[in-house]
Amino acid sequence: MVYKNGNYSAFYVSEPFHESSLGANATKDFVTYNMLRAWKGRDTTFPFNDSHNKNYNVRDGSNWEVTLKPRLHERLSNSKNIILILSSITKNSVALREEIRYGVDTLGLPIIVIYPEYKEKKDIADGKQINYKIKRLWESLPIFNECIGEVPTLHVPYKKELIRNALIDKDFMVNSKCKNEVYFY
Repeated sequence: MVYKNGNYSAFYVSEPFHESSLGANATKDFVTYNMLRAWKGRDTTFPFNDSHNKNYNVRDGSNWEVTLKPRLHERLSNSKNIILILSSITKNSVALREEIRYGVDTLGLPIIVIYPEYKEKKDIADGKQINYKIKRLWESLPIFNECIGEVPTLHVPYKKELIRNALIDKDFMVNSKCKNEVYFY
């Protein structure tokens, strides 16, 4: 049995991707992912267990079908959920489509969506439903929009303590997930 303890982070970066390039570090979604890593680096109790640290780099010049896609699948298979970083710059890339399709359709991984441009709970939902401006972001990623009801999804503003709470919430882990619905704080 595979121990699923990682948080698989899915985020948009333009291709070709090289983590060391200045362009990648100026991309909002990648900067948010790096902040999760930094929070973990400064505070070992921060519950982010980065699935991307568990095998070889995948965003290089390697062949998509032979090398990159199998490595994404391996990382996803060892993960308890997907952390989707969704912003106004997110585009419908091949990698994001595959990460969500495989993670949801094949593995049933719950999704925690972090919105880096929104800092407060009220920015995400009005207490009863998700705000229209958030739903508009879903349109940039049709695969996410299509599968949103297939697994539990938790929508979280970019606030460290709320993200911490989401990461430890057992309802959003594959082996203990809750009902397939849309949730928010």
